[in-house]
Amino acid sequence: MNLVNLESVSQAFGPKPLLSGVSLGIEQGDRVGVVGRNGGGKTTLVSIIAGELKPDSGRVTHNRGLRVGGLSQRDDLDPAAAVRDLVLADRAEHEWAGDPAIREILANLLGDIDLSAKAAALSGGERRRTALARLLIGEHDLIILDEPTNHLDIEAIAWLAGHLSQRKSALLVVTHDRWFLDAVSTRTWEVVDGGVERYEGGYAAYVLAKAERARIAQAAEDRRQNLMRKEIAWLRRGPPARTSKPKFRINAAEALIADVPPARESVELLKFASARLGKTVYDLEDVTLHAGGPDAGPLVLDHCTWQFGPGDRVGLIGVNGSGKSSVLRLLSGMVAPDSGRVVEGKTVRLAHLSQELVELDPRRRVLETVEEIRKYVTVGKKEWSASQLLEILGFKGEAQWKVVGDLSGGERRRLQLLRLIMDEPNVLLLDEPTNDLDIETLTELEDLLDAWPGTLIVVSHDRYFLERVADRCVALLGDGRLSMLPGGVDEYLERRASGAALSARAASAGTAAAPAQAPAAAQVAVDAGLSAKELRELQKELNRLERQLDKLGEREAKLHAEMATAASDFERLGKLDAELREIGAQKDSVELEWMELAERLDSTSS
Repeated sequence: MNLVNLESVSQAFGPKPLLSGVSLGIEQGDRVGVVGRNGGGKTTLVSIIAGELKPDSGRVTHNRGLRVGGLSQRDDLDPAAAVRDLVLADRAEHEWAGDPAIREILANLLGDIDLSAKAAALSGGERRRTALARLLIGEHDLIILDEPTNHLDIEAIAWLAGHLSQRKSALLVVTHDRWFLDAVSTRTWEVVDGGVERYEGGYAAYVLAKAERARIAQAAEDRRQNLMRKEIAWLRRGPPARTSKPKFRINAAEALIADVPPARESVELLKFASARLGKTVYDLEDVTLHAGGPDAGPLVLDHCTWQFGPGDRVGLIGVNGSGKSSVLRLLSGMVAPDSGRVVEGKTVRLAHLSQELVELDPRRRVLETVEEIRKYVTVGKKEWSASQLLEILGFKGEAQWKVVGDLSGGERRRLQLLRLIMDEPNVLLLDEPTNDLDIETLTELEDLLDAWPGTLIVVSHDRYFLERVADRCVALLGDGRLSMLPGGVDEYLERRASGAALSARAASAGTAAAPAQAPAAAQVAVDAGLSAKELRELQKELNRLERQLDKLGEREAKLHAEMATAASDFERLGKLDAELREIGAQKDSVELEWMELAERLDSTSS
């Protein structure tokens, strides 16, 4: 049964149409993911479907009695209302408390929010989760979500995907989170050049189908170009006396040329030369760190020793409030440890992308902001000006003279990324780099990071991006340690589900209470039949194994580099290969020992 139909719908804001003659429909049970460039018309399309925006032309038909629920990018919560009233409305307590579906939504979205708190006292992320919980508790035939994963951590995103997949409602979702798209959508719409291209399947199927369409289109274009070359060659060879035939051929050739579509805008991130890194990048030695200063906020690290080496590609994971951004600020030197020390390598050239974007002066022009880093840069054999690079990144013409304070979040993000990369760093600290970036820009960024040889430490709730660019994951589980996750995000979610990590409430409430942790640890030890001393020894052994794995990984990387330089020396290659196999066997053995020990520790807390 069709729920919504669009017939020849067009919509424009200014001279450029966002939608032109779009016809499509949503049927009962459809789960549609909407993708496209920022500013390309995604939000306009879903607003028209929801009935919030009347199109310039065309017709929108809703099924009679259709119940539509929507989550926009901006919430409309009454600041004076309590969270309980906003989410549960006039439901009696026994009614919602006895409903397992409602309890599940509250536990997973509002578990760390006081239901009696006023909306005005909530953070942006808490307001977002409150609006999402209010929507999901209701009954709807069609749910429309615009960037629902904003401000959600990896665990909450995984829960939301599972919840939406089990609902009977039709779903229309706009998001740049590609893992989420793959998890919830059965169809994909791409809003591009005023139209909507439709694909079956989620994000992975969409990428494959789009590549196949591009291949077919390229083959057709190649055939046309061959025909054009033949036509032009014939025109040049043809005798001037032949007037009628050349005229016909000229008209045909001009028709072919006139039909050539304009080059599509693309965001191109350039790979710049990286300065050489030495053996030391960052060494944390017995570091203790509280998020708000010594003993002032949540405990992030407790006598932690860790090493980030050259070429490491690390994804840092944890619940909101666990201290991921604090760790990046510690490495960048923005904050000092409460105790212990951070050793920074002498050759480190750091670039730190923070969430706040405070580094950009809102009064300056876009071009001036880039030129203060560098006016010209040589890439390969070509010299590029700041203006040319901005044009490649989508700042064309007058857009380069816009005031930074007037830029959108996505534009500011692109501008800051360009400034960072132009400065030729060899260490990148990226805090939520995917915020406000569209999928096309994300794939370009991933392509750049794939070939980037420096050290990368990234914090992101975008699981697809995290798994794409990081070689290993490290987690803050609320115990004051950095814990390696050989199983990546899946292992992190398993640990969270088994209770091996603190909840968001416990992390943000801060256990500043190192003393308060001792009784809990003692209780765990008693439950497991272990003494507190034995538990500490197990944790110390786990840390030792993690450091050993790091060293083996470093040696493995060096062996690969040595083998590349000794490609023609077969005798040396044989020796290096034998050592590489030995290192691999040691690594497998240590990883197995680590996993057995981690399981033993996990069993003490479950």
